[in-house]
Amino acid sequence: MDSLTQIVLGAACGEAVLGRKIGNKALLFGAIAGTIPDLDVFIGRLFYNNEIDNMLFHRGFMHSILFSVIGAFLFGWLVYILYNSGKRKDTTTLNNWILLFFWALFTHPILDCFTPYGTQLFAPFSNYRVAFNNIAVADPAYTLPFLICMIVLMFYNRQSMKRVQWLRFGIGISSIYMLFTIGNKLYIDSVFKASLAEENIKYLRYSAQPSILNNILWYAIAETETSYKVAYYSLLDESSRFSEWQTLPKTKDISILDYKDLKDLAWFSNNYYSVEKTTDSEYLYNDLRYPLVKTKKGYESVFSLMLFKENNRLNMKPFAPKVDDFGETMSNMFQRLKGI
Repeated sequence: MDSLTQIVLGAACGEAVLGRKIGNKALLFGAIAGTIPDLDVFIGRLFYNNEIDNMLFHRGFMHSILFSVIGAFLFGWLVYILYNSGKRKDTTTLNNWILLFFWALFTHPILDCFTPYGTQLFAPFSNYRVAFNNIAVADPAYTLPFLICMIVLMFYNRQSMKRVQWLRFGIGISSIYMLFTIGNKLYIDSVFKASLAEENIKYLRYSAQPSILNNILWYAIAETETSYKVAYYSLLDESSRFSEWQTLPKTKDISILDYKDLKDLAWFSNNYYSVEKTTDSEYLYNDLRYPLVKTKKGYESVFSLMLFKENNRLNMKPFAPKVDDFGETMSNMFQRLKGI
């Protein structure tokens, strides 16, 4: 999920392991540990000059179970050596720090698994992306109550049971909400399948996910033999069926047989994509897993990449969401969320 959420979760892990021994410093170390996996967006640039390679490196090995284990021992040992000196000597143990880093590193990719982006939990042994599609990459309903609880507990003495209670509140509330989103996902899947049947759409497969910042408005895509069918549904709609159906052609102006980079991008998109030729050397790649946005030009893919040929490969320009007016786009989404 977003960086703030991972910081809050990492801080909670730090508090759970070392809060009673080192107080608020445990929150700080946990927060730092919780951000380490996402540093792959910077580390990838040390290894790759191609922007596609760099993007695909994100949520790879540094988001795996194996990295969580290795990182726990490595970072735990390093911080133990640096922290346990002077007056702090023997106030914590090596095992304390290994556990702190393990839980902060491990819960990070686990949380990411619930998002549509997914994560390669089993790298480097498998590139399978675990993605349950039940919560958006940023959802205030999950993050804000958790954050408030972490802030409140900071004002209590490290030995106070109130501190433990607020930690439990934070973890409990966020976990209950996550369970709600999982149940909601199962319900939404049933609604989409019923909607496809009513529309007499014969599909090969489908995928549904919440729109950004909420778990009320959902987007779904179904692949047919000749096209993609996409639609929206809000829990506040009068009808329990998806609507605003759009048909997207399976435009593939270049083939995965011609470029391995395109094959990699198709894997990244779970093969929900289209690619359109814009000039002799440039192509517009649309990742159709993510909701279309309503713009002045109609519905457009928000996750679009501009590809270009470079040294017998494909590269891409820096990603920027295709939103001309962010305020208007968010307003349209909010109106649709209310069932309007």
